Amino acid sequence: MMASSNDTIFSLSSAPGRAGVSVFRVSGLDARNVLSGLIKSCFPKPRQASLKRLYNKDVMIDEALVLWMPGPNSFTGEDCAEFQVHGSPAVIEAMASALLSNGARQAEAGEFTRRAFENNKMDLTEAEGLADLIDAETEGQLKQALRQMQGGLRETYNLWRETLLDALAQIEGEIDFADEEDVPDMLSHGAYPYLTEVIESMQLVLSDASRGERIRTGLDIAIIGAPNAGKSSLLNSLAGRDAAITSEYAGTTRDIVEVQMNLGGLPVRLSDTAGLRETYEVIEAEGVKRAKVRAAESDIRIFVQESSNAVWDKDVLAMLSGDDFVLINKADLGITNKAPALEATCFEVSATTGLNLDVFRTALEKQVIEKFSPSQDAGLTRARHRDCVQRAAHALDMGRQNLGRAPELTGDDIRSALNALKELSGAIDIESVFDRIFSRFCVGK
Repeated sequence: MMASSNDTIFSLSSAPGRAGVSVFRVSGLDARNVLSGLIKSCFPKPRQASLKRLYNKDVMIDEALVLWMPGPNSFTGEDCAEFQVHGSPAVIEAMASALLSNGARQAEAGEFTRRAFENNKMDLTEAEGLADLIDAETEGQLKQALRQMQGGLRETYNLWRETLLDALAQIEGEIDFADEEDVPDMLSHGAYPYLTEVIESMQLVLSDASRGERIRTGLDIAIIGAPNAGKSSLLNSLAGRDAAITSEYAGTTRDIVEVQMNLGGLPVRLSDTAGLRETYEVIEAEGVKRAKVRAAESDIRIFVQESSNAVWDKDVLAMLSGDDFVLINKADLGITNKAPALEATCFEVSATTGLNLDVFRTALEKQVIEKFSPSQDAGLTRARHRDCVQRAAHALDMGRQNLGRAPELTGDDIRSALNALKELSGAIDIESVFDRIFSRFCVGK
């Protein structure tokens, strides 16, 4: 993905376009010479902002704040310079030309962060946390990204690693010194509590993995029910705008209509779906099929039932759990239909007049916060994390089973688990994974 790591790189690190201030950053072996080539006054002191006039040869570009940060005490671990210039298109173009003429090249996406990773300024999970921080749109995403960027997940897997090394020492002590009189018999059995401790900790983290992934990618909430139950009106009311077409005619919604929302500080995709009924109309039937799939895949379901409809869809009721909601809609017209006994929480509302919608919204927000808000500990936030920990836990479970009959096999299983943890941290060179992660950063980071 990257050109030579010996190159000195630069990039505009602030957003492109006209601005009050734009920021250029430079990193690499030749950063000092690049900085010297742009100024004619004395070289700035390390980590102190200096007001300098910048030149491209003899042509003045701008008067700007300049920062000099020699490595290894910099973001990338290399010599770095930063220029805070005025953000006009002309200044930005002139700065880019000056940096190129002084020997720097344009950085590729994620190249600054990749150099920080390769220079041991952060591990791979911390780099991913930084990417999540840049992309964060809600308070929940911000908190989770900060925890991971500050090494929360690294602390967890380092604790696992240290415990597994203790277990491995017990096993190899018996294997390597079996003939020594001062080595207790069955020393390897002392590894059992270590393995159990790590397995249980990994299982606990894995059980909570969906929370971290949902915070990153967003929760799915599906509105389902029969035609004309008021699903689209409910979507519009919760979204605060006319996102879906409403009509008195059954089957108006044929496809899934999505609205992005911030609910309880967490990202939510609220989906209005086609009315569930038997139909021979090809397009509507496809919409019903998609509605069922979306409902099955969603984190929370909102089943809307018209207050005068006495027929309850048994298939839909079987789909609901205690995390879901049932809304008896059009309650302002009178309730002639009572809900059967349900695990899901039930509300009598009116999507058009707003009756009890504020109460329902509060309950929905509470449910989202309780089920998906960031935990105190940094957990797994990506499928890659989950895969590494699952493989490590599986290897340790096999090792624990082998302990009594073949300690040497248990040692191999522990080493397999340690390798999986190295892959999690990026200590093992997995180039294709690196390319995928760092290419998703914006240029300049």
